[in-house]
Amino acid sequence: MKKRVSTSNVFRDLGFGAEEAANLKLRAMLMVELEKYIQEKHLTQKSAAERLGVTQPRISDLMRGKIELFSVDTLITMLTHAGLKVDVRVRRSVAA
Repeated sequence: MKKRVSTSNVFRDLGFGAEEAANLKLRAMLMVELEKYIQEKHLTQKSAAERLGVTQPRISDLMRGKIELFSVDTLITMLTHAGLKVDVRVRRSVAA
């Protein structure tokens, strides 16, 4: 049995290409922050939708972890509507 080495990105470990894995990891992190915000504020899906500028079914998709339905841009917009600040840091990869 071949021993697998884990990376810092579970999506890469699952076999996604480097670019797609990085995008999925970023979207997952943003989704987690939105879910935490909704839970900390004890918001219903309806009230969360109103605050975040989306529909209730979009909040349902978010809470169910349907990552494929959300772009980075959409998630950042939702976080901004929540009054949260999003910082982006860019750095060179080891291979570059």
